[in-house]
Amino acid sequence: MDRRATFWVLSLPPLLWLGLFFVAPLLLMAAFSFRPDMRGDFLAWYTPTLDQYAIVAKTGSYGRLLGISTLIALVVALSATLLAYPVAYYLAFRAGVRAGFYLVLLLVPFWTSYLLRIMAWKMMLGSEGVINSFLQYTGLSQEPIRLLFYNRGAVIVTLVYVWIPFAALPILAALQRIEPALSEAAADLGATPWRQFRRVIFPLSLPGVLAAFFMVFIPTVGEYVTPMLVGGSRGSLYGNIIQEFFTKAVNWPLGAALSMIMLLATLILVIAAVRLVDLRRLIE
Repeated sequence: MDRRATFWVLSLPPLLWLGLFFVAPLLLMAAFSFRPDMRGDFLAWYTPTLDQYAIVAKTGSYGRLLGISTLIALVVALSATLLAYPVAYYLAFRAGVRAGFYLVLLLVPFWTSYLLRIMAWKMMLGSEGVINSFLQYTGLSQEPIRLLFYNRGAVIVTLVYVWIPFAALPILAALQRIEPALSEAAADLGATPWRQFRRVIFPLSLPGVLAAFFMVFIPTVGEYVTPMLVGGSRGSLYGNIIQEFFTKAVNWPLGAALSMIMLLATLILVIAAVRLVDLRRLIE
């Protein structure tokens, strides 16, 4: 086969897969956001309307909650990336022959259910959890500390824990592509270890750092499982409102409109960050 035929043979299956399971659901969600209500069959013909978006615009609490969710996602993404970088750096340059073993340990959380990991933090942070029980046993606290649980602080702590292993992988991949000879050349030219890191290692690893940041930030904006389990009513985020409209309220058009607004807001933030942030200025 010639190159063009080979290209289509290799590209067509994943394109069809993405179109069927990614693009089509997004288009269906967008179309549903223009429905006036839930009356009629699922695929019944209807006159498109902006009523759902008008409801969102009139309800200021939706916008505030989206802003809070975006801010929390930013904090979680920054924290997870900062904490994952030393882990990835150690695996790439300091672990030596044990790097494979430590990498397996890093991947161990992937072998357990996401819900089990969240419930483990619920048991640790709860009013009768491990931390509060220890504080009361040692006499450091006379009653359970309510600030540890059912609030957005608990959501942030839990999400950072969940995402650190994920964030470490793209950073590790970027660090492993750096030639050791570059650091050796910098050392020969008199650069200290810190200067080698600041001028050589970190700039070359920035693509992995950005990939880790956005890999955490984008799904965290719409997170609803963790806030529901460890956040309670005081830790609800934007994703919880969407989930409520699709389940309990049975108002799919409004939930679809909220979802599309979140998607557009996230895309705008990502595009703006990629285009406006000059990475070279950050490392000078």
